[in-house]
Amino acid sequence: METRRFGRTGHYSTVAILGGAAFGKIDQTTTDAAMERVIAAGVNHIDIAPSYGNAEERLAPWIERERARFFLGCKTTERTREGAWAELQRSLERLHTDTFDLYQLHAIKTLEELEAVTARGGALEAVVAAREQGLTRFIGITGHGLQAPRVFLEALRQFDYDSVLFPINARLFADVDYRRNADALLRECRTRDVGVMAIKAITKAPWGDRPRTHTTWYEPFTEAAQIQRAVDFALSQDITGLCTVGDVTVLPLFLDACARFTPMTAAEQEATIADAMRYEPLFV
Repeated sequence: METRRFGRTGHYSTVAILGGAAFGKIDQTTTDAAMERVIAAGVNHIDIAPSYGNAEERLAPWIERERARFFLGCKTTERTREGAWAELQRSLERLHTDTFDLYQLHAIKTLEELEAVTARGGALEAVVAAREQGLTRFIGITGHGLQAPRVFLEALRQFDYDSVLFPINARLFADVDYRRNADALLRECRTRDVGVMAIKAITKAPWGDRPRTHTTWYEPFTEAAQIQRAVDFALSQDITGLCTVGDVTVLPLFLDACARFTPMTAAEQEATIADAMRYEPLFV
């Protein structure tokens, strides 16, 4: 599988970055089988959070055994210094590790949330303190929603983050404003040597009132050809890699698509965006 430099961290991450959300609602036996597949695929970067159900508990044996194999990123949804510090400590304990490679302010969706974590006594103070104490080497920020690229452009003006994580898929890029802001963010990240992770790459549509057939909070593509096209589109952007799908039944197809990634031409990307217009947008 292709690897790409994760910005100034210097780590060469596989283009498939294991998303811990897939392990939040499954048992240990299922987790173990999925992790064998992940390791066989050569994945070397994990992104996890305490908000992902039981994911930390499920992956803890693998982190303890394979810590040297993985660049390990974790997150906090806490907004105060005290809360974020406590959550970081709990995650270290649950994951049976002494340090993270990356610790991220998680789910920053609005400028108001950004202001909360960067204010005096906010969560960013805890993460900076953790870096000073050697509990994490790098600091990142993550978010969802249509405002994410614009919010992160402002975040980078305020603090020198090492990484960002936000949604990229063809349906989102059909939104003119989102695409413009995303392109601006990617240019800024390139200038600053900031690593970029993308999420929601194989989103098909929101579930709406339909029965949920997968553990993802959006309906994913499930056919190999559709997944390949979606992965090829997202990895054709100027990013490090894709956080894998939050469902272990779809995970093997996602890993295979990343291993078979073929860059899209500009014309192929435009055609994919045009075709994606038939799907309902995930964010409104």
